Parts: sequence; structure tokens; C-alpha cells
Amino acid sequence: MRKPKLHWSFKDSIQRVIESIAPILQITLAALIGYSISHYGLGHAIPLLAVTVSITSLGFTRDARPRRVVETAAGMIFGIALSETLLTFFGHGLLQMAAVLLICFTLARFVNPSAAFALTVGIQSMLVFLLPPPEGGVYVRSVDGIVGGLVALAVTALIPRNPRAMAIKDGDRLFDLFLASLASLRTALLNVDVKVADETLTRIRRSQPLVENWRLSLDSAISISRISPFMRKHREDLSDQVRLFRGMDLAMRNLRVVVRRVDFLLRDGQKRPYLADLLEQISVGVSLLAEGLEQPEKRIQAQEQFTDVIRQLDPKRFGIADQLTEASVLLLLRPMLVDLLCASGMSEDDARAELPKI
Repeated sequence: MRKPKLHWSFKDSIQRVIESIAPILQITLAALIGYSISHYGLGHAIPLLAVTVSITSLGFTRDARPRRVVETAAGMIFGIALSETLLTFFGHGLLQMAAVLLICFTLARFVNPSAAFALTVGIQSMLVFLLPPPEGGVYVRSVDGIVGGLVALAVTALIPRNPRAMAIKDGDRLFDLFLASLASLRTALLNVDVKVADETLTRIRRSQPLVENWRLSLDSAISISRISPFMRKHREDLSDQVRLFRGMDLAMRNLRVVVRRVDFLLRDGQKRPYLADLLEQISVGVSLLAEGLEQPEKRIQAQEQFTDVIRQLDPKRFGIADQLTEASVLLLLRPMLVDLLCASGMSEDDARAELPKI
């Protein structure tokens, strides 16, 4: 039996650390603020839960939406308060611990459908149950949890992690894959290389995580821009990026279909330079669209390029109107160009109006 290989590289590790610098600083600051408020402001000797709630609520997840921060903090505070309440009735002991866990998990599943929420409630309830009771009353730890949650939310709004930059970076990664796939497909068409087409198909089938990453980081950036005074100026740009994302998401799906069709078509051993030329023209437009992530004026240039390409997508232009198999790739490029035009800012109706009649 073959053992699974461990994939680790020093370069990837360094890159991961660099990308995590902002979250590390943000979480560290939140933990210090939470501790200071509970310890120095409220006089709590060991405000452990003020620190743990602020750290866990922020986390290193790509999803930095305020709603997620609130949900995580709420789950932790719910578990803390519930456990403290049950402790006053049941006391300590093995059976009591089982009863607390059962009740906490049951109520958590009733209150919220998220499995992560239930686990958060259970873990916090056990922290409260197993740690020695603090001085100051029954709900001291609940107060610490509330402090940690409020600090996490405030830090999310006032000291965001530059989610716009993360969204742009995730968009760049999807564009890189799209452009690399177009280049490989062009090579396959010029050289009648089925192997290259197969590799392109395999690569593009793994594109969904890149799409989801961009979706998550973009959602986070938009959510934070609604509450952060430092992100408000980027709202219009983020709205434009949503349109860009939706168009590229659909274009990527259509590209998968195109690659699959080309992979089949190449098995007849014929070169198709006209298709390779079309893909080259599309690549020029996609490159401009990628630059449009940070330079909006580039999207207009991309739109002009795509408009020029879409008007060529008529089988009669290439003398293949009566060859259904040959014309299939050309026909599949039509919806992809509509999606790319929509990504550049054109309405769907206007984009479809640019299609030549068949």
C-alpha cells in the first residue's frame, strides 16, 4: 500500500506567513485589548475567556465577515453562560459534566443549524465546567466572553485586514488559471496535442476552489465596508468587482465546456489555427480584464476587445457552417464571450445583441 506523500515547501510556508501578518497583528491586538478591559477595567484576575473569545471570533479564516465574527462570539458566550447557569444547579461531578454537555449540545442544535456553532458551545461549556470558579460571582466569565466578542467586532470594523486586497489577489489567481488554460488550449490546437488538452482539462476542473476563495474574500470585503469607516470609499469598486466576479465565474464554467469539446475534437488529428487565433484574441481581452481589478479603465478596453471577438463567432465566416462537429467549439465560445462582456460591465442584453446571427 502506497503511503500518501507529504507536500511541504519552504516557499509556500514563507508566503503563508506573509499573507497572515495582518491577521496575526489584528488578533494579537484584539487579545491585548480584551484582556486589558477585563483585567484592568473590570478587575477580573484571570480574564481567560475575554482573550479566547476575541482570538477565536477573529481567527485566520478567509471569511472575515462581521456576521461570522458575531456568530462565533455568540456561540462561545452562549456556551459560557449556559454552563455557568447549569453549574449553579447541578454542581461538579462526572454525571453533571455529561448532563451539561447533553443540554448544551441539544440547545445549540435547536438554536442554530451550524455544526460549528454547536461544537463552539460545547467546548466553551467544558472550559467553564472544568476550570476553577473565579472570584466575583457566577457570571464573571460570561462578562469576559461578552468583552471578547465586542472587542473582536470593533477590531473587525476599525482595524480591518485589507479585505479588498485579498479579494483582488484571489481574483488574480482565477485570472491566472483562465489565461494559462487559454494558452495551453491554443498550443493544443496549433500542435494537435491531445495530451496538452487533457492536462488543460484536468487543471481547469480544479478551478472551483479558486472561485470559492474569490467569492468568500469579496463577500467579506463588502460586509466589512458596510461597518468600517476606512472601507466605505471602496464600496463602489467592490460592487464593480462583484459584477466582474459573476461574469468570470460563468466564463470559467463555459471554458470548461470548451476545453472538453476541443479535447474531443483534436482526436481527428487536424490543426485549427483559426480557433487558436480566436483564443489569442480572447486572451488579450482577459489580460485587460485582469488589470481591471485595480484599474477600472482597463475594463472598457477589455470590452472593446471582446466585442471585436464576439462579432467573429459565425461559422459561415470560417466556412464551417455545414460542419456541426467543427462548428461546435465556435458555438460554445459564444456564451463564454457574453459572460466576459458582462464581466467587463456590459449588460447581458447588450452583449447578446453583439452576437452575429446564425
